[in-house]
Formats: sequence, structure tokens, C-alpha cells
Amino acid sequence: MTDWAPVIVGLVLFILLSPGLLIQIPGKGRIVEFGSFQTSGVAIVVHSIFFFAAISILLLALGVHVYIG
Repeated sequence: MTDWAPVIVGLVLFILLSPGLLIQIPGKGRIVEFGSFQTSGVAIVVHSIFFFAAISILLLALGVHVYIG
């Protein structure tokens, strides 16, 4: 049995934390923008830090496991 949690959690977080898709921190005109479909270098760095923190907490600290099959 293979643990699919890193793949599934990583995919979901990637979709949710893509800068400019749902939310962008920091935005171009404001601190937070919703659905702007634009991004900047600073926003990419901030979202990367959020992604790393979220995936580390979910996979390492909470020990999320998904077994299929």
C-alpha cells in the first residue's frame, strides 16, 4: 500500500495557494486581493512560504496518511 497523502495534499495546496487564483498576498494595490489573476515576485515568495508551512504541518506534524487500494 502506498501513501498518497503527499501527492493529494500537495496538489490541493498548490491549487488553493497559487498566487492570484483565489487570493494574492500581498496584492498590487492592497494587502490582500481576491481573484486578480495577476501575480508578482513578492507574492510568489509569500505563497511559497505559506505552502511549505502548510504541507509541513499537515504531513509531518499531524501525520496525514491516505492509502488507496
